[in-house]
Amino acid sequence: MVYDLVIVGGGPAGASAAIFAGRAGLRTAVVDDGTSMALKAVVNNHLGLPDGVDGPDFLALGRRHAVTAGAEWIETQTTSLAVADDVVTLGTADGQALQARDVLLTQGTNTALAEEAGITVEAGREPWIKSVMTVDAEGRTSAPNVWAAGTVGGTSVHTIIVAGDGARVAVNLISARRGARHVDHDKLDDPVG
Repeated sequence: MVYDLVIVGGGPAGASAAIFAGRAGLRTAVVDDGTSMALKAVVNNHLGLPDGVDGPDFLALGRRHAVTAGAEWIETQTTSLAVADDVVTLGTADGQALQARDVLLTQGTNTALAEEAGITVEAGREPWIKSVMTVDAEGRTSAPNVWAAGTVGGTSVHTIIVAGDGARVAVNLISARRGARHVDHDKLDDPVG
């Protein structure tokens, strides 16, 4: 089986991207090793959470939302990435070989997988961020069919920013695959009377 999209990293950027991809009908999997930086966070500055939330609960909400939207959640570490003939193959610590038409890397501050695959990285701009992947305006990396979002794609580490970037890159990816701009908006029914 070849997924439409495999997202590496289940933090705010990855879960947000998975929500958009799942709702768009893409066969989507999230490979999450459970090491998101948000695990240690207390999130008091995220829109829609006026009472704040601790990191583990925040991540659990993101996972639940992504799965409800149709994404598959795979708990393991991604150990390798290879691109050949418009298919990206990801090796995992538990011996799986996942294939996808597109891969979205959302691994926080970890660029090791990308570097081992020959993907171009550059110096990070924020304190404590050693390197990030070099991406174009849409979120594409130097490898075909490999995208990056969130901190590893060069954004600020704040949960609301990386979540938004995950959604932004997912919309760009979906739009590129479909050849037309993807929009995902639901609206309330018109009021009666």
